Formats: sequence, structure tokens, C-alpha cells
Amino acid sequence: MKNQRKIGVILSYLSQGVHILTGLIYTPVMLRLLGQSEYGLYQLVASVVSYLSLLSFGFSASYVRFYSRYNEKGESEKIEQLNGMFLSIFLLIALLCIVCGVVMVLNITRIFGSGLTEAEYVKARILMFILVINLSLTFPISVFDCITSAHERFFFQKLVTFLQNLLNPFLCLPLLILGFGSIGMVMVTTGLTVCRLLLNMYYVLKKMKIRFSFGGFDFTLFKEMFVFTFFIFINQIIDQVNWSVDKFLLGRLSGTTAVAIYGVGATINTMYLQFSTSIAHVFIPKVNRIIAHNEKSRQVTELFVKVGRVQYLLLGLIITGFIFFGKPFMELWAGKSYDQAYYVALLLILPVTVPLIQNIGIEIQRAMNKHQVRSIVYLLIAIGNIFMSIPLIHQMGAAGAALGTAISLTLGNILFMNWFYHRHLYIDILYFWKNIGQITLSFLLPILCGLLLNHYLDVYQPKFFVLGIMIYTLCYCGSIWRFGMNEQEKDIFYSVIRKLGINHGK
Repeated sequence: MKNQRKIGVILSYLSQGVHILTGLIYTPVMLRLLGQSEYGLYQLVASVVSYLSLLSFGFSASYVRFYSRYNEKGESEKIEQLNGMFLSIFLLIALLCIVCGVVMVLNITRIFGSGLTEAEYVKARILMFILVINLSLTFPISVFDCITSAHERFFFQKLVTFLQNLLNPFLCLPLLILGFGSIGMVMVTTGLTVCRLLLNMYYVLKKMKIRFSFGGFDFTLFKEMFVFTFFIFINQIIDQVNWSVDKFLLGRLSGTTAVAIYGVGATINTMYLQFSTSIAHVFIPKVNRIIAHNEKSRQVTELFVKVGRVQYLLLGLIITGFIFFGKPFMELWAGKSYDQAYYVALLLILPVTVPLIQNIGIEIQRAMNKHQVRSIVYLLIAIGNIFMSIPLIHQMGAAGAALGTAISLTLGNILFMNWFYHRHLYIDILYFWKNIGQITLSFLLPILCGLLLNHYLDVYQPKFFVLGIMIYTLCYCGSIWRFGMNEQEKDIFYSVIRKLGINHGK
């Protein structure tokens, strides 16, 4: 299982690396082929449809918890009943998603108001319907993903994600060139989702030989699951508010052009989020095992610090590099009309860095069943985000929407959560920040390097931009290796090199 976790982490980062790389190559082509208005329309419709994902009520997050309980006791019949219950629930949710989606399509003018033209409304209806079908398919997929995660079969799970990330842009591009636009894009996405569902079903049913029992519905278990997941559901509402409501507000108040600018900045933020959450996901079963034996174990703090340090070492390169090279990158990558997207991206990724290096804490909270207070506080702050964003949008446009989100993230995800981790989850948060502080000191040399490169190189020219990135990356890697990484982290690097079959010497 330990090897599965290591392979899972490696494949996660490989998958995200490919996803980011193809996104960096594919996105500017897509932006130019779609045009700013249609890209904004696609982002706007996708953000509204994503609210239907709330229909899952957070149930998927509870599977590993209940599976671990029954597995510890060797209750195989209970596990089969759990599998059947989850699949039944999510198939019902998928059907409900389609019904709600049809209602949304029929009332689309009420949703977007006067923010769209008549021609945009015609295309929006088609986009919305296809995206609803795509989303409905993800609900049964989540059941099979939960099962493979609980059994720590990370290789298959991450391989499928890797292939999906790789194939999506390559299949979309020909359709864009042929003029199918955003409708062609969502058709490809839906086709790949169907393939993912079939692969998951085959692997779980045929290879893993997992059984599903539909003989009886355990309402007592369902009630316990609902109580556990209710606050996770609130958390999902918060995430939707923080990451989707800005686009909706911009669509109603400023139009599709502002949504497009925000969407480009949010794309950078999404890549940043995905890159970090990959590693925490593979530790979910381990977290549940530790908590099941002793929730006050020092192992909880050690795991929190260990995962956080690795994430910070990786994210540090991205965040500091983006500060120095993000503005010319946005101009070269997306075009001069998206120059404001730099400020959107920066306002989103700066405050989210702290919760990203602490995201293993989310799984610790769920394993301890102490995620309720956090959800309520986050919900109040997310509501405040809406009220802050409206006047800020009027004053600053897309950057104003991002600023409202940045303020809410700082109050909830940083200030409140660090107090909560220390006080209620028995995590030595001072020890954590001492470790992060030691790594941060190793950023001083790269920061000096970034300032000098911006001063002496015209980074808005492609050749100097690439040269600057290469020099900065080498400086950052050398500095953290010498001053930031501990021996355990260096051993992890060596073990990855060994697995890749590359000889090395310490």
C-alpha cells in the first residue's frame, strides 16, 4: 500500500504536470479560436452548471470513513451493502441533476438577466444542456473513485486522470479549428467522461471484483452518513461561492468580456489548486487509520508538517515565479487584452497558498468528525464575499471580484483555520510554521535573483522571458536544496530518481 501511495503521488504530479503543460499550450490557441466573448460565455455557463454538483451533498467524502470502520471489523457484508447504497444514491442524484438541468435550460433568461445577447442565449442553452449531461455522469463515477481510493488502488485512478488530461486538449483542438467552438469542446469533455465511467466500472467490477448489495437500504447508516456529510455539503457550497459566484456576478453586472478576463486568471488558480491537492488525496486512508487508533497522536502533526513542507517546496517555485514573471506571461500567453488577468490570478493564488499547504488538515478534520464548526464559519465568510464583491466589481471589474474572494480566504482559510487546527485538532501549528519559516528563508536568494532578472532583462520578449524563467528555476532549486530541504525530503527525491531508473550519487 505504501508503494501505491508513492506511485499515486508520482502519477498525480505527472498528471497535473501534463495537464498544466497542455493547458499552457492549448489555452492561448483556444482563446484566439473562440474569441473573448465566446470564451466568457463558456466560462459563465460552466460556472452556473457547476452549482448542480452540490446535489451530491458531500456523500462521496464519507465513503472512506465508513469503509475503514467496516474493514477494521472484517464486516464484508456491510461493505457490500455500503457499496450498493452509495451507487443507488448517486444514480438517483444523477437523475435529479438532469431534471434540474432541464429546468435551468428552460429558464436561462431569468438566470443571466440582461447580461447576454440573443445570439449568446441560443448558444448558452446548448452548452448548458451538454454540460448538465456531463456533470450527471460524474456522480456514478465518484462512487467507483471512492472504492478505488479506499482500497488504495491509486495507480489506476491516477492513470485514468492522466489520460483524460492528456487527451482532452488534443481532441478539442481539431473541432475548434473546424469551427465547432465551445459546443465542440463540451462534447469532447462529455465523451471522455463516458469513457472514464466505463473504465471505472470495468476495473472495479471485473479486476477488483467488488460486490454491490442492493438487498436492503440501511436507513440508520444513511442517517449517520447524512449527519457526517451535512457540513461537508456546506463546505461545497462555500467552494462554489468562492470559485464560481464571481463569474456569475460579473456576467450579470459587467458582461462576458469581464468574465473572460476573470476566467483566464481563474484558470491559473485552478492549475495551482490541482497541483497541490493531488498529494493530499493519496493520504486519506492513512489519515483515517491514524485517527481511528488515537486522534491525539503526534503522528497527526508529523504528517501535517511532512505533507505541508513538500507542498510548500513545490508551490513556492510557482508562486514566487508568477510574481516576477506572471505579467509578461499573461501578455505573451493569453494576449494583451487579458493583461488584467494577472492581477486576478495573483489575488487568488496568494491567499490560497496557505490552505493549500495545509489541505491534509481537511482530511484530518473529517476523520475526527470535527469539520462542522469550520463549515459554519466558512459559510458566513463566503456570504460576506458576495456582499464585498458586488461593490468591488463596480469599482475594479474582474480584479474587484478576485479581491473580495482574497479577503474572505484570508479571514477564513488562514486566520480562523490555523487557530482551529491548533486548538481543536491537536496539531502543533507553531511547529508547522517554524518549519515553513525555515523553508521561506531559502526563498531570499531566488527573490533577489527575480528582482535582478526583471531589472536587467526585457522579460516581455519571448527569448528573454524563457531565459529568465530558466535562470530563476535553477536558482530556486539550488537554494531550496542547500537551505530549505531536510534529509528526508532529499531522500524522497532520490527515491523518485531511483524509480525512474536514473543513476545518481549523493
